[in-house]
Amino acid sequence: MAQGMLVFIISGLVILAYCSQASNERTYQEVVWAVCGKLTGVLCEVTIAIYTFGTCIAFLIIIGDQQDKIIAVMAKEPEGAGGSPWYTDRKFTISLTAFLFILPLSIPREIGFQKYASFLSVVGTWYVTAIIIIKYIWPDKEMTPGDILTRPASWVAVFNAMPTICFGFQCHVSSVPVFNSMRQPKVKTWGGVVTAAMVIALAVYMGTGICGFLTFGAAVDPDVLLSYPSEDMAVAVARAFIILSVLTSYPILHFCGRAVVEGLWLRYQGMPVEEDVGRERRRRMLQTLVWFLLTLLLALFIPDIGKVISVIGGLAACFIFVFPGLCLIQAKLSEMEEVKPASWWALVSYGVLLVTLGAFIFGQTTANAIFVDLLA
Repeated sequence: MAQGMLVFIISGLVILAYCSQASNERTYQEVVWAVCGKLTGVLCEVTIAIYTFGTCIAFLIIIGDQQDKIIAVMAKEPEGAGGSPWYTDRKFTISLTAFLFILPLSIPREIGFQKYASFLSVVGTWYVTAIIIIKYIWPDKEMTPGDILTRPASWVAVFNAMPTICFGFQCHVSSVPVFNSMRQPKVKTWGGVVTAAMVIALAVYMGTGICGFLTFGAAVDPDVLLSYPSEDMAVAVARAFIILSVLTSYPILHFCGRAVVEGLWLRYQGMPVEEDVGRERRRRMLQTLVWFLLTLLLALFIPDIGKVISVIGGLAACFIFVFPGLCLIQAKLSEMEEVKPASWWALVSYGVLLVTLGAFIFGQTTANAIFVDLLA
């Protein structure tokens, strides 16, 4: 399924770069606003704010999950054991890591410097995949896989996997700023870059998912690294790399969310950006601090955000399919007289297909969340 969706995912990234260049806008929401109009633009901004905020909370919880295992190795005691020192408490370790690393990385105005830290996180991701594959080929004696399903239980299970795939491949919100951070932003070059990146991501996801599932079977934890023993040092290093990856991902998504808040505030005040540069730094510091503290508090005191993550996966489908599809349709409608009819109809039809696919995934995810709540 992921292989088939990859074509649509890559095309969405290329469409956004094309529309960014055509409209001369530098963020996802500004592109949608310029190409699709005010109503769609406001809807996009609200959706981005919800998505990025929820994902930042999830990132902090991931840090806590991995730190618990690493601390258990260092302290040589099972995580959650009573009588542990105060400095090994989950809330303290998450807060310390967030204040020392995430907050400083979230303050800068631009995200171009993140390319250096992001390179390390990419290397770390490859290491995690390599460890999981090696552990499958040469498993430890105490690892006994559970039942291994050879086919999905139903088509509903297949469709339920779509939001998770969208969440894993969603980089579209941050793609527009990254595209404009290139030395020479060109759509053709960008197409090659994102194609290579998505193929690598697919290989990493498939290697991790398939080998992790075959190692533990149906007993595998949704976070596959949590299925391995705490005392396994090679896996402990993989957990450290996961933390590094999340530390570099949080500031990028925060940048996108902060840009939305900034845009909404300036429009509410009726001030264009160029007339309010003097106060930009003060606003940026305040927005960053409030965002950071709220996500940190929610990550510390909400033990289970599984339902939120499910909705976030549905929102990811909007960023991958719906908004790029709408942008393509609007861009081609404005160029109708300059494009050959056959090409025009093909592109507009493809835009409609993207919107329909994204709306289906979002609707199915939302309906599942509501249905589960009613049963509960």
